[in-house]
Amino acid sequence: QVQLVESGGGLVQPGGSLRLSCVASGSILVINAMGWYRQAPGKQRELVAVIISSSTTNYADSVKGRFTISRDDAKNTLYLQMNTLKPEDTAVYYCNADIQTYYSGSYSYWGQGTQVTVSS
Repeated sequence: QVQLVESGGGLVQPGGSLRLSCVASGSILVINAMGWYRQAPGKQRELVAVIISSSTTNYADSVKGRFTISRDDAKNTLYLQMNTLKPEDTAVYYCNADIQTYYSGSYSYWGQGTQVTVSS
């Protein structure tokens, strides 16, 4: 069984910063692509950023230049550094990972989400 647990969300003023973390645990053989998604009230879940390797990343246009995605494979951990936050960044942020376990093929797993609120 695999679990993804996010942390680091909270309330921050516009222009502020937050760092989200997502730790994967369980019978993990290999973690392929990892990503952050977000869902604001009344809106569909959208991709924020994805990382396949340390040199292969992709960002939504709305966060380019402000957010940085990274991963520490030794710790099975995904990060999202969010700078210059705006009220429109307010959402529940979800971690996603394509993980192959010792007992099955590769599946897509989701964390439970962490709330980010940008407000003065």
